[in-house]
Amino acid sequence: MSGTTPFSLRIFVVDGDPDGLRVIDRTNWNGKALVFPRTLLPKVKHRPEFGQTGVYLLLGPRPDGEGDMLYVGEGDPVRPRLESHHAQKEFWARAVFFVAGEGQLNKAHVQFLEAQLIKRARAAKRLPLDNGNSPAEPTLSEPDRAYVGVFLDHMLGMLPVLGIHAFEQVIATSVIATPDMLVCHGKGVTAHGYEATQGFVVKAGSEAVGEEAPSMKEHVRGMYDLRQDLKKRGVLKLTGDHFIFVQDYPFSSPSTAAAIVLGRSANGRTDWKDSQNRTLKELQEKQAAI
Repeated sequence: MSGTTPFSLRIFVVDGDPDGLRVIDRTNWNGKALVFPRTLLPKVKHRPEFGQTGVYLLLGPRPDGEGDMLYVGEGDPVRPRLESHHAQKEFWARAVFFVAGEGQLNKAHVQFLEAQLIKRARAAKRLPLDNGNSPAEPTLSEPDRAYVGVFLDHMLGMLPVLGIHAFEQVIATSVIATPDMLVCHGKGVTAHGYEATQGFVVKAGSEAVGEEAPSMKEHVRGMYDLRQDLKKRGVLKLTGDHFIFVQDYPFSSPSTAAAIVLGRSANGRTDWKDSQNRTLKELQEKQAAI
C-alpha cells in the first residue's frame, strides 16, 4: 500500500450517535466497513450486511496491561461469528468488519484477507493479537488474488482513518525540515529517530538501556508497561547489557520514544537532537516561525 493516492470516505451515522453504528464507504469501491460498539450487536445484527461474507476485527483492552489488543477473523456470513464472540470472548469492546457488494466476496477471499491481516499485524507488532495461530492463505486464481489484493489495500488505507493502526508499516519519510536524523543519548546508548505522520519513529538498530530507572515503574507506569511489552513482542532484543530495536517502530510522541530508549521519564522535545545539537523543540520552533 503506497498511501499516496488521495481518497474520500463517507461516514453514515445510522442512529445519529457518533459512538454508535457507523457505515463507511470509499469513493469508487464496492466495499464498505461497519463499526460499532459491542453493546450494540444485539440491536444491529439484523442489518443485511451482517448476513454477508466478510472479514472482521475485534478490539478491546488488554487484560494484562495498558492499551488494546486485537482479534482478526472471517465469517461466511459474519453474523454467527460475531454472535459467538459476543457470548464467549471477553476482551473486545468494539468491532469493525468489511463486506462487499452482494456475491463479491466468497469464503476463500475472506480467508485470504484474514491471513494477510494477521501476518501484517504480527510484522508491525503495534498491538498484541488474541489469535492463537497464523492461518495459511487459500489457493486463489490469479484474477481472484488481484481482486482481493486491491480490496486489502483499500481496507488498510481506511483503517488508520478509523483509528486502527495495528497493521501500519513505517513509511520512512521525515517531516523535519532537515536531512539529519535525530539522536537520543543516555547511559551509554544511542538511538536514532525522526518525526513522521505515524508519530515519532525510532530506527532499527537503535539502542535502549538494559534496565529501567526504579522510578519509571512508579511514576510513568504506562511507559514502563509499554517497554515490557516491546521486549515481550520482540521489538526490543537484549544484546549484551542493552537492548536493540530490531525494526523501525513508531511511538505516539517523541517523549514516549525517549522514555523507552532511556528507561525513565523523558522530555522528547529536548532529549532528541540533530547533528548540530539542536533539540527537537528548537527545530519545531524554527519551523513554526517560517
